[in-house]
Amino acid sequence: MGRALMTTDLPTGSVEHDPAFAADATVTISDVSVWFGAKVALSELSCSFGPGITGLLGPNGAGKTTLMRAMTGLVGVNQGTVRVEGRDPRRERNVRGRLALVPEDEAVPAGLTARQLVRYTADLFGVADREAPDRALASVGMLSVADRRVNEFSKGMRQRTKIAASLVTDPSILVLDEPLNGADPVQRLALIELFKSLADTGRTVIVSSHVLGEVERMAERMIVLVHGRLAAAGGRHAIRDAMDDRPRHVLVRSTDGRHLAIALIGLEAVDGIKFDNARDGLVIQTRNARVLATALPRVARETSVRLLEVRALDDSLESLFRELVR
Repeated sequence: MGRALMTTDLPTGSVEHDPAFAADATVTISDVSVWFGAKVALSELSCSFGPGITGLLGPNGAGKTTLMRAMTGLVGVNQGTVRVEGRDPRRERNVRGRLALVPEDEAVPAGLTARQLVRYTADLFGVADREAPDRALASVGMLSVADRRVNEFSKGMRQRTKIAASLVTDPSILVLDEPLNGADPVQRLALIELFKSLADTGRTVIVSSHVLGEVERMAERMIVLVHGRLAAAGGRHAIRDAMDDRPRHVLVRSTDGRHLAIALIGLEAVDGIKFDNARDGLVIQTRNARVLATALPRVARETSVRLLEVRALDDSLESLFRELVR
């Protein structure tokens, strides 16, 4: 297992200055380990979450879902403590009404309509306001199809229905596991704006993803897990800067790859170039993707080469954090 890379020079021994800890924490994870038989899902993890949006990042299998289930009381911890507003969510039922989990997996009973599901959740938590279910459905753009069965929906529509069911209880802490999966670009933008508006009211919003760019659009602060351990913590700019110091691979398809490659070799932002016959283009290795992105159009113009495609090959955290923890 590796060490945690903190994206700040402040001392990590002090909780007050540790980027893994929010200034006004509502959820605190202290030295938590969770294992299932021989599989260790979380290992000696300490971090916290506070008001606003925090991105919970990491490649698939990093422990994000286990952490979210632990903080909502669905999974017990083998070591350490989880506290939500100072209480144990596993043992104190009164804290559960303060938080809501939107799971990534399909957890919707077959045959229910969207309105029935949201009303059922409202009844389960004793929500007295009979208009709350329709308001929750409207907030995610699902009111017009509220009487259709959820199992007939697309993945994105099912996700939005689950989000509506979580919002009907008016939680102060919202835990979202890959909430944008299956959503089209318009839906994604609407959901991001919804999450931001919820955070602006002082709620704690925790959003997990394995796509760094996705969370950058929402969260100012990020917690990164790799192999069940804390790999990085800090502001989104600090996390991005830490990632920019690592080798990146960019696919470039053009009308004249050989001519373009010759012109790119001398650039400081280019660490290496190879031809990729399978993709019919160049794969450029760089430690400064921002500088490369600026230089590519200029070099293409100067060499009269037309760019057909420029695409990062390691946008997911699976690639970005592969070298972060050893």
